Amino acid sequence: MDAKHIKILHIDSNNPILWEQMEQAGFTNEADFKSSKEEVEAKIHNYNGIVIRSRFDIDKQFLDKATNLQFIARVGAGLESIDCDYAAQKGVHLIAAPEGNRNAVGEQALGMLLSLFNNLNKADREIRNGQWIREGNRGHELDGKTVGIIGYGNMGKSFAKKLRGFDVEVLCYDIKPGVGDTNARQVTLEELQQKADVVSLHTPHTQETHKMVDAYYINAFAKPFWLINTARGKSLVTKDLADALRSGKVLGAALDVLEYEKSSFEHLFMDGNIPEAFQYLLDSDKVLLTPHIAGWTFESHERLAQVIIDKIKALYC
Repeated sequence: MDAKHIKILHIDSNNPILWEQMEQAGFTNEADFKSSKEEVEAKIHNYNGIVIRSRFDIDKQFLDKATNLQFIARVGAGLESIDCDYAAQKGVHLIAAPEGNRNAVGEQALGMLLSLFNNLNKADREIRNGQWIREGNRGHELDGKTVGIIGYGNMGKSFAKKLRGFDVEVLCYDIKPGVGDTNARQVTLEELQQKADVVSLHTPHTQETHKMVDAYYINAFAKPFWLINTARGKSLVTKDLADALRSGKVLGAALDVLEYEKSSFEHLFMDGNIPEAFQYLLDSDKVLLTPHIAGWTFESHERLAQVIIDKIKALYC
């Protein structure tokens, strides 16, 4: 089937080049950014492709109703919001775009690490409040440290590349063998836990990584360490991180993702129902928080769309 016979439903808005280039290639585009999941399910049999971000999960019920679906394209790095095994059984081609925002994630991870080491955000707040505190903001240098990267795919490799200008040892751990390269030496998890001064998470959210970083995992590290998470919030147990920060096992944490995200996050504040562990993070000068923006640059917005365009066109053009 060629492009002119392919009808695509765009469930989320994306960079305009995605719609424009799909149209130029002969695809038929339709958009529905507001209907409920049930309303989309009622008409999804009319479409051959879906372009989504994270508006809702695509589960077995949805896929059973998508009787003419040939592909699902997610404009993002992961596919955890899709029942991938069932989609594969249905012969649905799955497309993601981790190449599109890997550079952005690598840059943010480095920026967050340097801010933690040098107390940049804390010092900025103090200056704005009329406080001139030098000794309390004495920082650490990255040179001479060992950085351990958990998950060495697109994002982990990007972060390792950014570290090339520093005099650091970079280790990586991944469930896949043979992924190490000139930027990071692949080791066992045990060796990484023995040597790391900095730990950066770059894993997808799976059954294996869900609540992976808990008290047991943290305490297996030989040295106190700094923790960066630009991956998935549900891979980290917030309470156990707060306890580790209190005890000094974790020296500082930079979190771009949280256990509490999407609609539930705002309700924590509106309802006055903030968990004690999360409140500790909010109050701690040893914690840097950002709203899941590591891959959310102006450049990656366009790059993600272009990767999706190219992969869809490769199927039909």
